[in-house]
Amino acid sequence: MSKKLWGGRFAKKTDPLVEKFSRSIQYDHKLARYDVLGSIEHVRILKSCGMITPAEAYKMTGALSSILEDIENGVFKFDRTNEDVHTNIQNALGKKVGDLALKLHTARSRNDQVVFAAKMYTKEALSKIGIEIAALGVSLCSLGDKYRGLIIPGFTHMQHAQPVYLKNYLMAYINMTKRDDKRLEHICDNIKPTMGAGAMAGTPIKASCYGKFATANSIDAVSDRDFVIETLSALAILGMHLSRLAEDLIIWATKEFDFIEIDEAFCTGSSLMPQKKNPDALELIRGSAGRLYGNLVSVLVTMKGLPLSYNRDMQLDKEPLFDSLEIVSSELKIASRIVRTLRFNEEKVAGHLRDESLYATDIVYYLVDLGVPFAKAHTLVGELIKYSISSGIDVKKMPEDLLRKKLSPKVSKREIVKRFDPEFSVRSKRSIRRS
Repeated sequence: MSKKLWGGRFAKKTDPLVEKFSRSIQYDHKLARYDVLGSIEHVRILKSCGMITPAEAYKMTGALSSILEDIENGVFKFDRTNEDVHTNIQNALGKKVGDLALKLHTARSRNDQVVFAAKMYTKEALSKIGIEIAALGVSLCSLGDKYRGLIIPGFTHMQHAQPVYLKNYLMAYINMTKRDDKRLEHICDNIKPTMGAGAMAGTPIKASCYGKFATANSIDAVSDRDFVIETLSALAILGMHLSRLAEDLIIWATKEFDFIEIDEAFCTGSSLMPQKKNPDALELIRGSAGRLYGNLVSVLVTMKGLPLSYNRDMQLDKEPLFDSLEIVSSELKIASRIVRTLRFNEEKVAGHLRDESLYATDIVYYLVDLGVPFAKAHTLVGELIKYSISSGIDVKKMPEDLLRKKLSPKVSKREIVKRFDPEFSVRSKRSIRRS
């Protein structure tokens, strides 16, 4: 059994089941790099306040730097018999510098150590996700530019609503991800790694020795997991946006819509039906939103009843945090590639745009221009569309006298027919800033 960071007060060995149940190295090994960086900083602090000599600091820093290099090169050995990654690194340091390693934990607690490493890990992961969000935005912009003039039917309640530019449709998702990026950037900026809280009451070392890592409140420093909850919340919202994008693309790829062709590299087949081309990657993006929500709720529920300050329950924040960061990072990379390779079936889209109901609102506005009150115009056009459906006669094919009878004596068939045009429809909407 590996050497623990505690145990002098205990006469009995920990029950093997408890050892296994409480072990976290199987996932908190992801914090290794940040734990070592914190340890190197702690050595500097111990030297600055005279708790270790410059020679001892030099020796420990060199050994820790060697461990850091091994971690970054992927050759550091994570011993799964260790309680956690912090113990693993402490023991690895002991192998390099002997009993000098025992001085590293002076004025330090794992309570303080864990939150420092977790904050550093989260800040770096959020910075990378910001880059991946930007890459998805570029892919969406590129797709919009490629099909700049393409008009598609817009939907409300999954029913044909009004024609819109594809570029404008895609910009909706770009705007969502921009908000996601701002949320995550704000969270990242607000995460302030701290040192010097000790177990919860602070340490004998002067705050000035901790420099920018000095904590304003030692109790809050070790008991706070707001940064985890805020990160999980923002990632859940981002995951929801990606799920909505995936759902749109899944629907558009169906035979019933046939708007798009998804590249085969992002689809799978069926073990039984040879004709199938399934959008599995998009379905997994859609499905993963559930895990992101679950991770957020699990940490909220864990934290809701904890008294101050640190409690071992808080160990359980790591897996949800790591999981959500990794899920969203993977989703962003895959979504960006899928979007870049999409192809639109413009002929099929044009077929949908022949649906006259898409232009009903344009006819209402025409009647308003003729002096008909909006509510009355709305009713008249609704009745006209109903008549068209029941009679099987397209509005464009109705005689002018019938149109005047049903709508207004002032209407011109030529003006009505002119409005059954997707280009006319989208250009008539002036409230949107064109990009």
